[in-house]
Amino acid sequence: MNLLEVKRTLEEIFSKEPMEGKKRNLVFWYDDEGEFAEDIGELRLDNAKILKLDSNNSFYIKYLLEKEDTESNYLLYSPISRPMPRENWLLDILKYNEDFSTDKATLIMKDFKVEDPSLRNVFKGYLKFFGNKERYRKFASFHIDKFTKDKVDIGVLSTLCRLPVSDFEQVLKKILIEGLEKENKHLKEIEDFGDIDALWNLIEKRYGYTYEDRSLEKLMIMLLTSHLSYSLEENLPSTWEDYISAKRSDAIVFVSNFMNHSTHGKDFDSLANKIEETLNVKGYLEKWDIDKYIDCDTFRAFDEAIMDRIKANLLEGIGEFDRYRKIINKRRISHWFETYRNEYEALYFAIQLLEMEKKMDGAIKPQTAHDLIKAYTKEYYFMDYFYRKFYFHYDRITDKDLFEKLAERIENTYTHWYLNELSIKWSAAVQEEMLEDYSLLGIKQQSNFYQDFVSPFIRNDERVFVIISDALRYEAGKELLNLINQEARGMADIEFMQGVIPSTTKYGMASLLPRKELLLNEKGDLLVDGISTQGTINRGKIIGTYSDSTQAISFHDMKEMGRVDYKEAFDGKKLIYIYHDTIDAVGEVALTEREVFEATEKAFEDLISLIKKLINNVSATNIIITADHGFIYRRSQLTEVDKISRFNTETIDAGRRYMLSEIEENIPDTLPISMKYLLGDDSKLKALVPKGMIRYKVQGPGANYVHGGASLQEIIVPVIKFKNIRKDEYRASKVEVKLTNISRKITNRITYLEFFQTDLVEDKKIPLKLKLYFVDKEGNRISNENIIIADSRSKNPGDRTYREKFTLRDMAYDKNKEYYLILEDEDEAVEKMYERIPFIIDLLFSDDFGL
Repeated sequence: MNLLEVKRTLEEIFSKEPMEGKKRNLVFWYDDEGEFAEDIGELRLDNAKILKLDSNNSFYIKYLLEKEDTESNYLLYSPISRPMPRENWLLDILKYNEDFSTDKATLIMKDFKVEDPSLRNVFKGYLKFFGNKERYRKFASFHIDKFTKDKVDIGVLSTLCRLPVSDFEQVLKKILIEGLEKENKHLKEIEDFGDIDALWNLIEKRYGYTYEDRSLEKLMIMLLTSHLSYSLEENLPSTWEDYISAKRSDAIVFVSNFMNHSTHGKDFDSLANKIEETLNVKGYLEKWDIDKYIDCDTFRAFDEAIMDRIKANLLEGIGEFDRYRKIINKRRISHWFETYRNEYEALYFAIQLLEMEKKMDGAIKPQTAHDLIKAYTKEYYFMDYFYRKFYFHYDRITDKDLFEKLAERIENTYTHWYLNELSIKWSAAVQEEMLEDYSLLGIKQQSNFYQDFVSPFIRNDERVFVIISDALRYEAGKELLNLINQEARGMADIEFMQGVIPSTTKYGMASLLPRKELLLNEKGDLLVDGISTQGTINRGKIIGTYSDSTQAISFHDMKEMGRVDYKEAFDGKKLIYIYHDTIDAVGEVALTEREVFEATEKAFEDLISLIKKLINNVSATNIIITADHGFIYRRSQLTEVDKISRFNTETIDAGRRYMLSEIEENIPDTLPISMKYLLGDDSKLKALVPKGMIRYKVQGPGANYVHGGASLQEIIVPVIKFKNIRKDEYRASKVEVKLTNISRKITNRITYLEFFQTDLVEDKKIPLKLKLYFVDKEGNRISNENIIIADSRSKNPGDRTYREKFTLRDMAYDKNKEYYLILEDEDEAVEKMYERIPFIIDLLFSDDFGL
């Protein structure tokens, strides 16, 4: 209890001149209800002593005052009512001295500078609450201005719920988060130290809860059904309609703020799950058309039903692919999307893959090697991309059983149709055109990588960094290209090379080095100009013979390097080869080959980080990213028809997808490709590569991820050329979104606003995610929240227009004041404010329905 006001008042009394004929001041304080009994011991007066009266010490005090100490000022405090005159031993002293009285409610009001006398009973009702110093200090910390009964009630509730600010919306959230059962610790605190009636009165006033049964579960049902009615285009079940709040707008805004809160969103999920079960939402969804609830996100059941419908249609061959994409894109702004992100993404890439199958009409049409490579690098590689992305997200789904049949469909389409069909056509082209001269005219060769891509920089005395990422296949290179253009200032483009056979690390890495001669000795070792190509050190020696100031280094050895280390390693160097191995390191191990698509994503992170560090630490200007080979991966287990036995012949090197031998005879189901293109005209070696997707039988696990053969996935190698350009126009920026409504005046509680994405998402224009809501001048939210994901690549303006529905809280609005539409950039960590647009709110109607 703060006694400063009591101390100040009493000391003023004791400072007065004693009454005529007196030497001192004696003040009696009869505290009828004993409100200050526990606090009086803490009171210290500068100019008076304090005596505590009780029923047994009156005679002693009379003797003290009249005999022992006749000079000092005294406060005589009694925690009981003044005795009757005939029982009052001190009556004669009291008659000629002052009587002081006060109460805690009055003092508390003075302490908080509350001048409205009508609030005395409100504060009096909270004396137990204010009797605790910690609670008193917390209430005071809210700095409440212009006290009203509601503000006092909310301040008390906010204190008991241990909130940092006085806010009833947060009070209610805190109570609901604690649980819907009666054993709610916050309710217990309110019952013990606050006013439970005040709580429920505020709930009724703010959110329209009028039921006699004070049930948190029923309250949550009311809030959620009111929120659902906002977006459901189906008639609510009659049993639900009874729960629609008379203050629907405030219920909608409350739920919107609750579900979209960065911290409390998960708590909302738990509560919504309970109410969903209570209302049997899933039972009704089975009867409703998907278009009726496409915008609903009150319960997770809507997302589950939407995904189930799309899955069922895909499995039944109902190919409304564009419609499915639009549905998923709509769900991207829903509350539950992050919970089901991997399910939705798996669905999205399944749609993309199955649509492409349909567009290809189930057939690989090109016949010649050149035409097949052209089709692959322009279009067919998307099948590998969609398959990889599907499984990347599928592997992250917790309940895979729900997606098992779709995964089977994707597997059959990709592995048993696309891979099989493409590899058969490609094998036929190889057999027809490439057995004796593997290198195709007009297509850049991996074996000429140094001459075609690196030496021009060396001749011009420019520094160049060459990053070789093991097993970065072409489709992954295309995705990496987009990431580089989005995240690094400069410009990147991509080409491809025809990779060497066998498409393994040993041969691919060797072919990327400068050389005069490439030799394969009897032990199977590859030598460039007499130096082994095995390992980073040897490769460094080789490039050192072709250029001054060179460096070869492993990405693994660079992980802990800082800016100073980068400068020490690369300053003064003109040619730097950096070897990165994330994809192949995972894929080559039987226990981890299932994680190869996860490793591909990790490789992207590594490479983007590496490029940024090279730019920032050593001002790298020219960077080339390429690979030694690609790979084939299928998820389904191989059967005996997918393998052939190795034939009995002497080999110098062999793997699951190749054998190197000087055999002359034709071997069934294999492509005998001459190695003269790589090892010289004197070479008699042939790479015996299985046709199609066939593997050689090799003991042990690990046959799903393979390379070494001649498939397009294995031999089409990306070459990404990045140039760091220090100009702002080469820095990626987000697309712009503008409010298109001319009027800045709102006249209805429910209003629609239109926004336009001014730019297309492309190389240097990246998506923008905005959070939109209205606030008052003090920054308090007064509307629901909407999300815009501006990521359209369409040239059609209609596809880049977003129409958003806002509901304002049911409160008084001053048409002479400004309110603000806030646009926040969701992806910015610090400066989130994208735009703040002033509005006038002058409501013509008083309720949600314009009545």
